[in-house]
Amino acid sequence: MFEHLNTLPQDPILGLMKSFREDSRTDKVDLGVGVYRDEAGHTPIMAAVQSAQQRLLETEATKAYIGPAGAEGFNHLISQLILGAGHPALNDQRVNTVQTPGGCGALRMAAEFLRLCKPDATVWVSTPTWANHIPLLGGAGLTIREYPYLDTATLSVDFDAMMAALELADAGDVVLLHGCCHNPSGADLSPDQWTAVTDLIERKGLLPFIDIAYQGLGEGLDQDAHGVRLMAERLPEVIVASSCSKNFGLYRERTGALMLIAANAQQGRAATSQLLSAIRSHYSMPPAHGAAVVELILDTPALTQAWHHELDAMCRRIIELRSAFSEALAPAGDFSFIERQRGMFSFLGINPQQVKILRDEFGIYMLDSSRINIAGLSANTLSRVAHALQEVLGRTE
Repeated sequence: MFEHLNTLPQDPILGLMKSFREDSRTDKVDLGVGVYRDEAGHTPIMAAVQSAQQRLLETEATKAYIGPAGAEGFNHLISQLILGAGHPALNDQRVNTVQTPGGCGALRMAAEFLRLCKPDATVWVSTPTWANHIPLLGGAGLTIREYPYLDTATLSVDFDAMMAALELADAGDVVLLHGCCHNPSGADLSPDQWTAVTDLIERKGLLPFIDIAYQGLGEGLDQDAHGVRLMAERLPEVIVASSCSKNFGLYRERTGALMLIAANAQQGRAATSQLLSAIRSHYSMPPAHGAAVVELILDTPALTQAWHHELDAMCRRIIELRSAFSEALAPAGDFSFIERQRGMFSFLGINPQQVKILRDEFGIYMLDSSRINIAGLSANTLSRVAHALQEVLGRTE
C-alpha cells in the first residue's frame, strides 16, 4: 500500500530550523521560527508557569481523563481573559468554550463544526495569512476564498481593498480575522477599522471567525482583545479560536480553546453539543497539563499578578525592539512600518534572493517571504542584522 506514496517537500519553517541547527557559525541569528525569545535567545519557562507546575506536582491526585470539553475551570477563566469579566455575552450566557489541543486544534475543530453547520461553507481568509490556516480549514472540506489585506508597497493594511472584497461575500459566509498581532505581517486593524468591519459583517449577515493567538503581546491584554469584545457584543454569532502557546509560553503543551458565541443560551447549548460530538470523533479529549497550569495561574491572584508582570515585560520588549530596529534600518530606507506594527512578526519587504544572501553570507535566517520574528532580535544582534541588511540592499539596488 505504501509503495505508491511520494515524499512530500519539507515544510519551509521546519526546513529553515534544520538549516539553522546545522550552521556551525557562532554568530548566526534565527529570525524565522515563531517563538518568543529573550535577550539571551532562549524561550524560557515563565516564572508563573514554573510556580504553577510545582504546585500541581505537589497536589495533583489523578491522571484520569478530563472529558471532550476539557477542564471547566480553564474554559471559564479563558473566556473571561478574552472577553473581559462582565462582558454582556458572558452575562447573557451566550458563550460556550471548550479546551482544545492548541490553537491548531481550535481552528480545525471550528472548521469541522462549520462543515456540520453548512457543508458548502466558504471561509474568507486574509492575503497573507498564517501558513497553516488554509490547510487546517481547507482540510476539513471548506471552500477558501481570499481577501486582500496587506499593501505590499507600504506594508500596512490595505483596508479599502479588504472591505471591497468582503462586499462580495454572501450571507452565511465566514470571515477569518486575526484578533491581534497579525501573522505574518504585524499589521493590525485599528479600533475604527474593527468597527467598520463589524458594521459590514452585521449588514451582510456574515459569520466572524477570530483567531487570537497573541493576546497580550501586541499592546496589552485588554487592548489586543478589542476586536473580539466588540464583535461578541454586537453580533449574534462569533467563533473564536485562541492559544496559550505564546502568552503563557506553553508551546509544547498544546493548550488552546474554542469559543462559540451564539444568539442565545439555547442555541449555544445545541451548537456546543454538535461541536463536542465532532471532538469526540477526532481526538476524544484534550491533554490536561497545560490547561491546569493556566487555570491555576488565572485563579490565583498572586500568580495572575506575576504572569501579568512577565507578559507586560515581553510585550514592552517587542515594542522597544521594533522601535530600535526601525531606527537602525533608517540608513537603508524607510522601515518605519516596523515600529507601527505589533506582535512578533513583520515582513522586511525584500526578495527571496536577498533573503538567501543574508542567510548564506551573514548567517541571518528568515523565511523566503522576508517574514521575521522581531523577538528573535536582541541588543547584541540588532545592529549586525541592520548593517547586513543595509549592505545587501545597497549591492542589489
